Amino acid sequence: MSNGDNLEKEETEVLEKKEENPENEELEKLKKELSETRELLLRTAAEYDNFRKRSEREKDAVYSNAKTATIATMLPLADSLEAASNLSDSQSEEYKKGIELLQNQLKDCFSKLSVESFGDVGDDFDPNIHNAISHIQEESEKENFISSVFQKGYKAGDKIVRHATVQVTN
Repeated sequence: MSNGDNLEKEETEVLEKKEENPENEELEKLKKELSETRELLLRTAAEYDNFRKRSEREKDAVYSNAKTATIATMLPLADSLEAASNLSDSQSEEYKKGIELLQNQLKDCFSKLSVESFGDVGDDFDPNIHNAISHIQEESEKENFISSVFQKGYKAGDKIVRHATVQVTN
């Protein structure tokens, strides 16, 4: 082969590489763009999943807080019915039955809302759920138990709606 043929052959190879090079560059560019798009899609999906979970937690918290607030507004009614029940000794049988009926309806409402009362006489004193407003000394075997209840406590699930106000024996 002559030098002219070699030059021509080299020029042809260079031209072919130039022709392939734009395709390779474009292919690499498209691969990079696809990779970035895939990464963006995965991040967006993860962000949406986090948003969905956070929204669900917030919705549950709002429901729980609204439920607790509603129950708290009903507690004075429960206290009044209990006081009326305790005073009903001097009242007629119809009055007693009416008060008992109202108390039972309120208890049914509370049970549907998973509300429980606590703080009965004889229970052990727990400062996490009871509010002791007085202490008395007594010569009994048991210490730190509730000797008198001034106001019952209520909880909805694990959440305390109102602490029980009690008198404790030391």
